[in-house]
Amino acid sequence: MDMGEILRNSLLYPLQNIKALVIFIVLGVIAGISGGTTTIDFILDFLGINNIIANESGILGMLLFIIISLLIVGYMLDVVKWSIYRRSDSPGIDIKRQFSNALKFLVVEIVYLFVPFVVFIILSIFLARWIVSLIGIVLFIIFALAELMARCRLAKNDSLSEALAINEAMGDIFKIGLIKIIFTVVLAFIMAFVLFIVSDSISDYNSVIGGIVLGVLSVYIIFFYNRATGLLYSNI
Repeated sequence: MDMGEILRNSLLYPLQNIKALVIFIVLGVIAGISGGTTTIDFILDFLGINNIIANESGILGMLLFIIISLLIVGYMLDVVKWSIYRRSDSPGIDIKRQFSNALKFLVVEIVYLFVPFVVFIILSIFLARWIVSLIGIVLFIIFALAELMARCRLAKNDSLSEALAINEAMGDIFKIGLIKIIFTVVLAFIMAFVLFIVSDSISDYNSVIGGIVLGVLSVYIIFFYNRATGLLYSNI
């Protein structure tokens, strides 16, 4: 598929799977509200305003936010898998497997962040600061793109070892095309930035409505991004 087809398909995909979109919009709204409540409670506690009810709701809000976020991550890995095989329907909900894959994904995130960080620290001992900074930026970009490929490998095979095959993940970048991947990532970033501006503006007037808008638009963008990622990977 060329980029035009991938973008059109990805933008329409959430609307063609309304049931799944609505379910995860509801979850996104709950996560957005609980996450916002948790932040407020944390600030109150930090300022020394000890409120037992606020602290308890903050803990519950944090747990709820984490659980829902993991469920969304696990489901979106399946969206990537469906997209790799170019299926137009939405995945079913398999809480046990999707929750397990979400935890595997956290491991992948940590590894792909940890490796360039360690290299950066080691190089900083021997090289000038500006050289290390330049190398560090390049390393983090490369590993961020490799992590995207690792996500696809995890989604396709449900295998942590496949996702942690760093050399193969980097090889996938060039099989797909560096420019295509960067274009998709930048487009998703721009959409997310616009989303933040809109939701933040609404939150200035009403934090609850702002949280709802944030949840709705976030889920739509997440669907779009993971669909586009899977379709890109389907070209291998």
